[in-house]
Amino acid sequence: MDSGTPGYEDDGYAEAYWRRRALALGAVLLVVGGVAWSCMGEDAPVQKAAGTGTASAAPSASPSPGPSASESPTDAFVIPTVTFTATVTATVAAPRRPGDRCAKNTVVATITPDKPQFRPGERPTFRVTVVNTGELDCTFDVGAERFVARITTGPYKIWSSAHCPAGGGSSIQLLRRGVPYTTTLEWNRRRSSASACASRLDKVSPGDYTVRATAPGVKTPKQTFTLLAPN
Repeated sequence: MDSGTPGYEDDGYAEAYWRRRALALGAVLLVVGGVAWSCMGEDAPVQKAAGTGTASAAPSASPSPGPSASESPTDAFVIPTVTFTATVTATVAAPRRPGDRCAKNTVVATITPDKPQFRPGERPTFRVTVVNTGELDCTFDVGAERFVARITTGPYKIWSSAHCPAGGGSSIQLLRRGVPYTTTLEWNRRRSSASACASRLDKVSPGDYTVRATAPGVKTPKQTFTLLAPN
């Protein structure tokens, strides 16, 4: 080997050799990197444009019209309003005055046989007493058709003052507060009937009888008497 040509054994030559190789390799890498970057820069706009074209070409879906945000369900469906008006009429009773008809449950009455026993042929008589227990004087009908006396024996109806009353069936009396009104009632010992006023019905038999009187809002206690048989 020529002594003028450096060999591998020369350290200076080897160092320079590797330095040149490294520089050459670096230059190649720079070129390759530049080419790659250039390709990427050119493809990006194309992809962006293609993406934009695809988006614009796709048909857009038109949303169906619906209620706007400002509309409420009440605007879409209106509920009718129903109004009820109640009219209350209060009836005020007129104040009671003296002489008005006696109020219910303010009259107390009794009917009592004058004797507990009556002889054969003797007509039984009864004392009627009516008392006004109200706060004011009032009127009360003690007539035979309104204040009705009835005589019974056992379950049988014998006589009623409302059947064919003599002198009319009404007799209105002014009852003073707390002052008893009294009258007398007589029985002819015969049966009575509303349909047989013109005829004389049969006389009753001796025995025990009960008398009682009633009127609107008034009912007397029952009283018993006896019709004696002939000796």
